[in-house]
Amino acid sequence: MRTLYQKFETLLQNTTTDFKRYLYEKVSWDSRMVGIIGPRGVGKTTMILQYIKENLDSKKALYVSADDMYFSENRLTELADDFYKNAGEYLFIDEIHKYNDWSRELKNIYDSYPTLKVVFTGSSVLDILKGSADLSRRALIYKLQGLSFREYLKYFHNYEIGVYSLEQIINNEVKLENIKHPIPLFNDYLLNGYYPFGNESELNLRLGQIIVQTLETDIPQYANLNVGTSRKLKQLLSIIAESVPFKPNFSKISEIINVSRNSLDDYLSYMEKAGLIGQLRNETRGIRGVGKVDKVYLDNTNIIFNLAGEKSNAGNLRETFFFNQMRLKNEVISSKKADFVIDNYTFEVGGKNKQQKQIEKDGKSFVVKDDIEFGYLNVIPLWAFGLNY
Repeated sequence: MRTLYQKFETLLQNTTTDFKRYLYEKVSWDSRMVGIIGPRGVGKTTMILQYIKENLDSKKALYVSADDMYFSENRLTELADDFYKNAGEYLFIDEIHKYNDWSRELKNIYDSYPTLKVVFTGSSVLDILKGSADLSRRALIYKLQGLSFREYLKYFHNYEIGVYSLEQIINNEVKLENIKHPIPLFNDYLLNGYYPFGNESELNLRLGQIIVQTLETDIPQYANLNVGTSRKLKQLLSIIAESVPFKPNFSKISEIINVSRNSLDDYLSYMEKAGLIGQLRNETRGIRGVGKVDKVYLDNTNIIFNLAGEKSNAGNLRETFFFNQMRLKNEVISSKKADFVIDNYTFEVGGKNKQQKQIEKDGKSFVVKDDIEFGYLNVIPLWAFGLNY
């Protein structure tokens, strides 16, 4: 265990605490078992190390990664037992999905050591959700999304902006202190601001690796799919990336990638849970309590630029940003008359020359415009919706 502690101390020394993700203050860190899940690269590891550094005695805490060589010869339950007997109180396990039989061992740890607090993270949303049934009565599960535009402004440029509710945004109450021209910053966010590693070098390479790992490893492993399936997943993702946006014709797509309709539904579901796409549903409710899929978007605009490059469509970017940023706190569904509906509000998203012909002037319908600095009446700047979390 000495090697594990040495690695832990090194990571802790190199962890900065000047910027924290939106979820940091929401996590019930003192609960007996906490799970933090989300797509690869959104900052889960940094967040738990920040909490340890600021709040815990490092002698009573231990951080380990589940893919550490230590676990090639040792069980997680054995580590927990040794840690507990040496007066350990807080055990943090990163990338738990990389450990075989993780769900059952976490359950055993929970039941065997009632005073030990455990926090685990999983880069693969798929495996965590698959195994969480065993932990549903034991673990509090939180999901971490990528950076909002507000968080980007703080992390990349040190601008301190408050969180605005949907009502404040549509009432044009948003104020950007010390930022005279938000559009250049917003355009940079769309290109490389969704992931915390976006301010480092080789963003496209790193993001490309995340996409490949998710398609070739995470999804096939979760769904017990063969290697050939990853090629079909890549083909499907490419089709979505080049659409403006993608209104699924399931029969045609099934034929193109040579899979059944049921398999196609499953593939889209896997990719959505893995953080590669988002599916916009309509207001109709089926047996499962969710509406029919009306549009499919890539998860965020950084992925669009990574996959489509110069072919990235402006309309697709705008709608993807709006859907991505608003879905965290709101139920976003498709609109028959415009693009989106949230609660009783209707939103039509477009460029600065977008007209209001498609929406009603009823006080509940809004035009969301790109390339404008400030809003007026029922016209709201697109960037303002990035301040909701």
